[in-house]
Parts: sequence; C-alpha cells; structure tokens
Amino acid sequence: MMNTLAHEAYARPDAPGRNARAVEYDLFARITRRLSIAWSQRKQNHAALVSALHDNGALWRTLAVDVSDAGNGLPAPLRAQLFYLYEFTAIHSKKVLDGEASAEALVDINTSVMRGLRGTGGAV
Repeated sequence: MMNTLAHEAYARPDAPGRNARAVEYDLFARITRRLSIAWSQRKQNHAALVSALHDNGALWRTLAVDVSDAGNGLPAPLRAQLFYLYEFTAIHSKKVLDGEASAEALVDINTSVMRGLRGTGGAV
C-alpha cells in the first residue's frame, strides 16, 4: 500500500508542477486520514487499523532514512526532531496494536507535520 501511495503521489499526471513539500503533504494527508478512520472503526475492522498503522510506520521509516542522510538539507535540529518522532511513532504504534494506547497521538503528530509542510506552523 505504501508503494502505491508513493507512486500515485509522485506520478500523478494531473499535477506536473507539484513540489516535494506538496507531495509529502499529500502522502501524510492520505495516511493520516486512513489512520483516523481506521482508529474510529477499530472494533468493526481491526485489519484496517493494522494496515493503516503499517503504512504510517512505513512513511515514518522512509522519513527517518531521509533525515539521517548527511546530504539532507534540513537544519540539524529539525532533522533530529523528526527522527525522534519516527522513534516515538514506532513505539507508540506497537502500544496501539497491543491495545495499550490510542492512535490519536499518531494522528496529531502527522497533522502537526502537515501544518509545517503547509507553512502554517506547528511542525514538530
């Protein structure tokens, strides 16, 4: 699913002039929406929650690899914060799967990152 989302976002013919931030925002928006819906319907469709958590984790793993790269142009403090959020989402996702935590924190984190990508503040 993650590869499909990435392919759709990066290869959409109707959006030839999209920049990287817009593509990243779109990926976060799609996954965050799925995660939010899956959380609200977790009792009826646990598999959808597992899938949404998996895709969210894949997004964050990809982001962690990117911010770990020495050639990444983001400021070092922001890169460190994003990597910390990757670690938190991995741990928290396991707690969600174990029934020990809510997925709402993950939705909130993604939403904050989306605000940052839009330039409206609130990123990490």
